[in-house]
Amino acid sequence: MRAFTAAAVQIAPTPGPLTAESVTANVARCVEYLHRCVDATGAELVVLPETATTGFTPGRSADELWDLLGSPLTEPMQQAAARLSVHVVVGSYARGESRGEVYNEACLIGPSGDVLGTYRKTHLFAGEDRSGGGWVTPGDEAVVVDTDLGRIGMIICFDGDYPELARVQAVLGAEVICRPSALLRSADIWELTNRARAYDNHVFVVGANATGVDPAGVLYFGNSMIVTPIAEVVARAASHEGWVSARLDPDTALASLTPGSNVPQRFDHLADRNLAFIERHLDVLARPARTRFPHSSE
Repeated sequence: MRAFTAAAVQIAPTPGPLTAESVTANVARCVEYLHRCVDATGAELVVLPETATTGFTPGRSADELWDLLGSPLTEPMQQAAARLSVHVVVGSYARGESRGEVYNEACLIGPSGDVLGTYRKTHLFAGEDRSGGGWVTPGDEAVVVDTDLGRIGMIICFDGDYPELARVQAVLGAEVICRPSALLRSADIWELTNRARAYDNHVFVVGANATGVDPAGVLYFGNSMIVTPIAEVVARAASHEGWVSARLDPDTALASLTPGSNVPQRFDHLADRNLAFIERHLDVLARPARTRFPHSSE
């Protein structure tokens, strides 16, 4: 990894019912803010929110959403990335092969405009899963992409609650994990999970969270942030549309135990893992389980 500037952009979806016209407007807004952010910050990596092209809760069935999506929605952002010569991570719904098969994707676009990698959300939020009456089919693969900037992994929103996914990506060599999100629970949980995943794995986390109101009337709080491998939040947005940026420098990422301290960072959460313990308990990690406490719906 080399030093570079990263940015997280937060934008609001077009209010009102999801239509072909609102999707077009959302895509145009993504392109507009991408240009504005790069012009203002010089960022070489820009991360936009989860499902930035539609809003998270579409108010549509899986079949209706599949019909509405049409051609890939990332094409205008691919053209913009090429014009600006930057890397872009953008969240969008995307069609699967059969009607009603819709994936919640994060797409990594390179400075040539080519798609370098696509990650499909593996941990779906309550109500999102098609099998439970929602509109999304889950993915099943961790994705880490080699780029000119470094090795970039992608997770999406609720994925960040699950340490296993970020750990797999870190073991695969991720140095930066991008987290496009439309997180609507609390700013505390958003910050906690971003900082934990960064610290667990000694990686940079660039979290871009939605703001505004989506087509189903759900409200998002923004608070996009960039976190260092020692869990320091070095950039934090407020709730309105805009962006934050920070310099990601591998030479100083683990320079001290705590931010600004003269005490050196001596441990490595990846290298110091007790692999014999992990191997002994692999079957436990793969075993179905649930919390011992009742859910509110119960």
